[in-house]
Amino acid sequence: MDLFEYQARDLFEEHNIPVLAGAVASTPEAAEAAASKMGGKVVVKAQVKVGGRGKAGGVKLAQDAQDARGKAEAILGMDIKGHTVHQVMIAQAAPIAEEYYMAILLDRANRNFLVMASVAGGMEIEEVAHTQPEKLARVGIDPNVGISKEEALEIVRAGQFPADITNDVAEVLLKLWAAFVAEDATLMEINPLVKTDDGRIIALDGKVTLDDNASFRHPNHESLIDHASANPLEAAAKEKNLNYVKLDGEVGIIGNGAGLVMSTLDVVAYAGEKYGVKPANFLDIGGGASAQVMADGLSIILGDPDVRSVFVNVFGGITACDAVANGIVQALEMLGSKATKPIVVRLDGNNVIEGRKILNDAGHPLVQQLDTMDGAAAKAAELAAK
Repeated sequence: MDLFEYQARDLFEEHNIPVLAGAVASTPEAAEAAASKMGGKVVVKAQVKVGGRGKAGGVKLAQDAQDARGKAEAILGMDIKGHTVHQVMIAQAAPIAEEYYMAILLDRANRNFLVMASVAGGMEIEEVAHTQPEKLARVGIDPNVGISKEEALEIVRAGQFPADITNDVAEVLLKLWAAFVAEDATLMEINPLVKTDDGRIIALDGKVTLDDNASFRHPNHESLIDHASANPLEAAAKEKNLNYVKLDGEVGIIGNGAGLVMSTLDVVAYAGEKYGVKPANFLDIGGGASAQVMADGLSIILGDPDVRSVFVNVFGGITACDAVANGIVQALEMLGSKATKPIVVRLDGNNVIEGRKILNDAGHPLVQQLDTMDGAAAKAAELAAK
């Protein structure tokens, strides 16, 4: 889950990472009130989960509270790379002397965490890596060991930070690591980390991504979810603990196992080229799914107005084919007249004979069975085109 900047700022503050005053506003009046409380001179920042806000006109300096109101009025409602601005962050202005960069992220390739620190902040880190690689420290962190004070100092020195702020920046890094671990994050980035004219080290802008797989440990993270922009189908699937992703297509897909579902997406995409249709979703019901899970998944997909046909592709293992078949029958009974889209089923593996018999005995007019994955994909694409 990606956080808005104001959420990242609040999270930093909770973990004693130095930040300036900030508030979020959804109306010009609220922006004016927040700016007035901060003393007038503030930065008004569009709150969208995409980069390039400044270049798009979504970040503006306001000289006083009334100016903040006008700047907020101009930014609210803007479209920035397809994202509509519904909120702005009112951030206390700071006299910036220097800008730096610091981040901790999950390094999947090396199966550890990676710290990046650079004296060259305020720009895209890819640009720094390309044009000034000597100023970018990249240090792998063993999650079982963490970051010691000595290692933090070494990282800061490797990033070529000035000697007079080495200790202060190292302290920020240690606090960022503590926050990273405590919140089960996969990314915590400060860009820029600034030195103010009076010598303070401040996290001026933050980017945070939290690991959804650890959400059961963080009930407070529920309040960070952006429900306004969430896809309602994905939200409904999440409530039922389904691994579902909405795609731009017409053939709904259900499979058991991420590998099989990904293969099914490819097969449907290939078969759909003939008819001009594509996969409508990714839905993995898992290796040990019950009939109820199958019913829940089918209910979600049949509720998608973009879906014209459904392809259920299951290889029975832990999830036996008869359980899947019972789930399909149960889902259709639950939906009743709301189920109007053809369903192509390919069952194979554990209890396949029993599963096929259950579907045959049910004799539902929407359900067709095919023996092969390619044949079923072609039939689902054909039915979607019709």
